[in-house]
Amino acid sequence: MRRRAHASSSVSANRDAAGLIERVLASPYLAAVVPRLQPEVLHRVIQRCGLEDCGPLLALATPDQLARVFDLDLWRPAAPGFDEQFDAYRFGKWLEVMADTGLSSASTTLAAMDADLIAGGLAQHVRVFDSAAAAPFVTLDGEVSPVGAVADGLRCEVGGYVVSAKRSEFWDVITAVLNALADTHGIYFNQVMRLCCRLSNSRPEIDGLDNLLATDEQAMFDLALDREARRDIQGYVTPAQARAFLQASRRIDIRHGSMPARGPMTHAYFKDIDARVAMERDHQPSALPLRDHVEPPGDAPPEAVAAIVDLLDEAGVMPRASRPLLESPQTRVRLARIRALMRFVYDRDPDAYALRSAELAYLANVIVAGSTIQSRPVAEEEASDAALAVCNLGLENWPARWRAAGVHRDPSVTEAGIELPEDFLAGHDLVTVFQVGWTVLFEDVCMHAADTLVGVVASMHCVDGYVHAALETLRVTLTKHSRAGSPWDGRDALDVIAILDTPSWVALLGLIDRLPTLHAAVGALLAGTTRQVDPSAFEFISENAQVQKVHDFMERLPVLLRG
Repeated sequence: MRRRAHASSSVSANRDAAGLIERVLASPYLAAVVPRLQPEVLHRVIQRCGLEDCGPLLALATPDQLARVFDLDLWRPAAPGFDEQFDAYRFGKWLEVMADTGLSSASTTLAAMDADLIAGGLAQHVRVFDSAAAAPFVTLDGEVSPVGAVADGLRCEVGGYVVSAKRSEFWDVITAVLNALADTHGIYFNQVMRLCCRLSNSRPEIDGLDNLLATDEQAMFDLALDREARRDIQGYVTPAQARAFLQASRRIDIRHGSMPARGPMTHAYFKDIDARVAMERDHQPSALPLRDHVEPPGDAPPEAVAAIVDLLDEAGVMPRASRPLLESPQTRVRLARIRALMRFVYDRDPDAYALRSAELAYLANVIVAGSTIQSRPVAEEEASDAALAVCNLGLENWPARWRAAGVHRDPSVTEAGIELPEDFLAGHDLVTVFQVGWTVLFEDVCMHAADTLVGVVASMHCVDGYVHAALETLRVTLTKHSRAGSPWDGRDALDVIAILDTPSWVALLGLIDRLPTLHAAVGALLAGTTRQVDPSAFEFISENAQVQKVHDFMERLPVLLRG
């Protein structure tokens, strides 16, 4: 039944995606609106509807838009939270989709893009040589010998160059695109092909310095650096930076230490925040970012533009402003503390509110880039909710000795005997608040669950030899990773818990994670109710009452596992 329901859900999602792209393509004045959409919106449409079905829509996009979409779509991590690498297969699919809409338009679009990027992508699929260098030659014995590098496999001549396939899956479309470039954009074609020649002729060092990158590897490294620089200006955080920040934030001494100084990565991110805001403001007229900022482009009437924006908004692909998160009734109770403090700076100090909002966006980006939920990537909407939840937990656990003395405190934001001034966020950054909450989440939830589970497993004796061995493996594995400060790396060994009690296993998977969450199974087990476990039923931990619920669950775990 579950498998059938999942299949039915997938079919429904595919039907909705197909309906969305059909309605978008049928919209009037589409050609005038698409060039003004944010690249992030186009990327969300691609994610929702699939790259192949979005070809006609992307044909209307500008080269600048597609270059930004490439930054989002062509780089992917091997696993959630790991560094992103250039996806050669995805690049081939993009060429295929662009060629399907017309080789002429595809070549015109490519010719307006960065030659280093196009050459780097092509070099993952083909090798390119000057025709003279690849021509057969006559040996001293009078025999005609082909050039070994291009003698075998698929090859062809395009515009005075010999192209040889490194992989065959996109050979036809690549050669077709290259021929179109050679015919219509000769200067750009030669620039790309010369770059490809340089990448194809890379040789290992002969002087023992074989740890140096080959030319093609260095080119991809340079492309990654260029992309990182562009995304840094746009406010993104690299996975490596995010992992480093989150790891450092787990070790804040909130019991005896003083308030930590802003780390170098965070300082570097925010030192040019004014320049970043100015850049976004300068680019605002060229895009349709949010529903509240829509201007009719060209000859398109306002109602036609509004219809397209409404359609994308209903489908959930339009970016959301940060303020509605503070107004959502679903988070009103749990996030009461941060809502009240943010409301104060929103009403009294617009500059502080803008900075706090930028900090929340930064923290959400960090969570997306460097964390996971149940070993899967964190969605953007989830990351925003998670950042707010962790900040709320940090406010609730803000150390008393860090509070400024002699300031007015508002009883309306007082919980559990902890008082903070109503203007607290006017003078305190949310990054430090987040670090306090992140430390509590790590120590009092993740590590507490892991350490308690190790003790419970060590005290268990099972007559089943397989289960007993698996429990011992869990104890050893979880102990090793807990001592290293990363108990989530031992999650695979938790499978044996599913044999003993499936709801407890699901609950533990949520607690022992990079971003710990409170699964609905915890409440059900504490209440003594039995119900079907829904893997998606979890909530972010934002208050000490939820932390206490985790501790209550861990105290009851021995009874649950022993049946």
